[in-house]
Amino acid sequence: MTSSFEVHAINDDALGNMSYLVEVGDGTAISIDPRRDVREHLDTARERGLQIAAVFETHLHADFVSGSRELAADIGTEIYAAADADLTFPHRAVIPGEVFTLAGVSVEVIPTPGHTPEHVAYLISDGSIRALFSGGSLIVGGAARTDLTGTERTDGLSRAQYASLRTLSSLPDETVLYPTHGGGSFCSTGAARSTISTIGHERAVNPLLAIENEEGFVDRLRQGLGSYPRYFAHLRDINRNGAPLLASLAPVRELPADEAHHAVAGGAWLIDARPVQDWARGHAQGSVSIELRPAFASWLGWAVPFGEPVVLMLLPEQVRDAVRLARRIGYDAIEGWIRFESWRDSGLAVSSLEEIDPAEASDRADAGVVMLDVRQESEFGTHHISGAAHLELGDIIAGKTPDANRVITYCGHGERSATAASFLARRGIGVANLRGGTAAWRDAGYPFEP
Repeated sequence: MTSSFEVHAINDDALGNMSYLVEVGDGTAISIDPRRDVREHLDTARERGLQIAAVFETHLHADFVSGSRELAADIGTEIYAAADADLTFPHRAVIPGEVFTLAGVSVEVIPTPGHTPEHVAYLISDGSIRALFSGGSLIVGGAARTDLTGTERTDGLSRAQYASLRTLSSLPDETVLYPTHGGGSFCSTGAARSTISTIGHERAVNPLLAIENEEGFVDRLRQGLGSYPRYFAHLRDINRNGAPLLASLAPVRELPADEAHHAVAGGAWLIDARPVQDWARGHAQGSVSIELRPAFASWLGWAVPFGEPVVLMLLPEQVRDAVRLARRIGYDAIEGWIRFESWRDSGLAVSSLEEIDPAEASDRADAGVVMLDVRQESEFGTHHISGAAHLELGDIIAGKTPDANRVITYCGHGERSATAASFLARRGIGVANLRGGTAAWRDAGYPFEP
């Protein structure tokens, strides 16, 4: 495909999102929906000899801190955002229907309320090739959720989403679709795992586009609205007013044991980001296990109330990635980090948690110990261990407790269930964690239902 612009997709596998760097000709590029850590945008532009002249925001994001101000501060990029977003820092407010020309390509602003009230999409065209940057309106295989700005607005925004998807689906079939949210994003509902599509393909396969009446659409959309991390309630305002620039934040330093203990005693959350097996063998008493992996950011934002201080317990080689992911969702109050060995060797309280294999879990379940599935409702409904009870991890974090004194927690592979076990152990419940989760259970040949 030859055109005067080229799209570079920048994947955020931590949050299930995409951002984009678009070459629009004459050595000029634009950035669309960049995350806070903009290094990949800058590196891609530098490698290709591009100047990022503008950054376009489709909406006020709830799941990540925008990188627009980072680009503006670093290289002077101009920020474009919907007038209704009411940004409180310098930007160019765009109006629905407005068309810009940048280095020979046109950028049309299409109003697409639904995922958020102020939402817009951007249609970039060179006269023959069209690319639609749809943010959280039409996405691959579905549409983004409409309940993030309050339950009282969900019905109205769902109806607005219906109209927005009809508008976008009327574009020519060959229009390439580049959404921000994708499969794995808690902002999405009904999303496929692929990240890029075309309008023609979506019209043929997207189940939401097959619904021809507003009521049916609203019912179907709302059926896909599962739970989401509680930090989402804060980031729209953070992105409206502008988060602190990363360069202004102090480096996260290693803490001596007495200082780490003092911080935790004063209310800081002790988050153990080591592999689950290491945490289970030995950990600081009362610490919460959130293994460092792509999902670390989401579960940190679910477990720790927004703005509260955090001490990280991890391996030295994990520090950079853990801090980067925490700051991506606005968790800047990181007091420091500590090695488990430093905590243990200083005589501070440690504990352990039993991990068991499927055979032992099956024997205990037969003896009356409750198997507790902590996955999302949609996952539990697809299949679960026979006889298991169910409480989503988010509900356990929020304070719900199973009606049992002894449980075996499990999830898909064992990481989320370790986080659940952390909280349950803090409440005095006898808990073991199923090593390897449902994957290990299946591999061992044990049954599922339904």
